Amino acid sequence: MPSPSPLRIATANVNGVRAAFRRGMGEWLAARDVDILAMQEVRASTDDLAALLGDEWSILHDPATAKGRAGVAIASRAGASIHRVELGTDDHDTAGRWLEADYEVGDRIVTVVSCYVPSGVADTPKQVEKYRFLDAMSERMAELAGHELAVVVGDLNVGHRTLDIKNWKGNVKRAGFLPEERAYFDRFMGAEGDERYNAGAGFGWVDVGRRIAGEVPGPYTWWSWRGKAFDNDSGWRIDYQLATPKLADAVQAYSVDRAEAYDERWSDHSPVVVDYAI
Repeated sequence: MPSPSPLRIATANVNGVRAAFRRGMGEWLAARDVDILAMQEVRASTDDLAALLGDEWSILHDPATAKGRAGVAIASRAGASIHRVELGTDDHDTAGRWLEADYEVGDRIVTVVSCYVPSGVADTPKQVEKYRFLDAMSERMAELAGHELAVVVGDLNVGHRTLDIKNWKGNVKRAGFLPEERAYFDRFMGAEGDERYNAGAGFGWVDVGRRIAGEVPGPYTWWSWRGKAFDNDSGWRIDYQLATPKLADAVQAYSVDRAEAYDERWSDHSPVVVDYAI
């Protein structure tokens, strides 16, 4: 994959790719000049993806074990040299939630992971499964940190810091903002208050969105379909691009492609788009 211009990587929880295309995802994609597109909650077949995206895309897809749920994919302008879907122990079903691929960009290899962390429900078996996934993810994140150019993108279903949720005080006991969940992200890129946070702390990963946006609320990436959450920008920043330091230093632009109006949304999440000068 030659890269005379920056490599543009986008991630989006599409909330059902067929519904997303009916609502306008295709028009967004046609105008955005994306090189690699990671998707979560695909909830469709590989044939569906191919029909919607067209022949110009090379598609990798890991559907969920349960039909109609989850599903992650990566579409690219050029094919991957290798891809992997294994994560954690054999008895832990992570199908449809972790897909990583290596891409040749010039004479370098860029590893891209499309990840969809379970949402969980506090004090239920679903939360136990979420922690099992985060444990397995942590092991792989520690290994991937040794790669020069790697990025883990997707709906990670955890707001790391108070800046990441509009109404964080009302959510401290809810899945997605539990202290135990946020501690995993402390391991990835460091804790708030650590002088090396997002600059070598933890496993060394860099939260590209936070680095570019700075110490400001948001920018949020998910809003409930219900009520006035979108209109009031009462959202959560749970869609990330977490990059290794070398790749993070190559960032030229970061954008959350928030729709202009509620009725122009094609998902309850907005795409996160980053340009990397590789």
